[in-house]
Amino acid sequence: MVDGNVANNSLLRAIDIYKEYSNGERTLPVLQRINLSVEKGEIVVIVGASGAGKSTLLHILGILDTPTSGSVVYKGINLITLNTKKQAEMRNRIFGFVFQFYHLLPDFTALENVLLPTLIGGGYLKRKAENEDYTRRAISLLERVGLGDRLTHKPSQLSGGERQRVAIVRALVNNPELLLCDEPTGNLDTKTGHEIRELIWDLNKTLNQTVVIVTHDEEIARHAGRVVRIVDGCILE
Repeated sequence: MVDGNVANNSLLRAIDIYKEYSNGERTLPVLQRINLSVEKGEIVVIVGASGAGKSTLLHILGILDTPTSGSVVYKGINLITLNTKKQAEMRNRIFGFVFQFYHLLPDFTALENVLLPTLIGGGYLKRKAENEDYTRRAISLLERVGLGDRLTHKPSQLSGGERQRVAIVRALVNNPELLLCDEPTGNLDTKTGHEIRELIWDLNKTLNQTVVIVTHDEEIARHAGRVVRIVDGCILE
């Protein structure tokens, strides 16, 4: 449902989101009165023309960006009103992010890249038992996506599809409630993009992973249970 009466039991809600950019001389509205709910265990695919505001909305949902006005509510908590430190904590705990360009560190192995989110706040280094749990989870997830024999390979030794699989596992290592994907197949050939789509759908089915995807990929849109279309900064569903 996409209107002002967004369900209160939603996992994540965007309420009356408005976003504008100003260069001092003119103001450009990017998002206008966006209301969107995301339910636990669903895949929401956001589509629209370039410049329609898709990625901006995804970044606001994941508190990587701040709206000009409006709220992003997670289990009754307005994430927009939290201070910067608390937002960073919530972002690392609630969300996993997958981008078109993998953002893997070239000198780190696949396993080390996956473990990077666990280093935030120094917790990984301070808690040995948790350290071991994260490592076991990372290896298990890498094996699950077919990279069990690539743990010690660096990004330059991996194909584009393998790098994106590493990036997806990195997004999942903290067991996030929501996986936010910005053009996850945009840098891949058709066959590899198909494989990544199937992987995301499998993770949704087997792990009940909630997923929000921004994409130009029509195959992803065709297979989505729910498609949200943004036109001129407004939602059509």
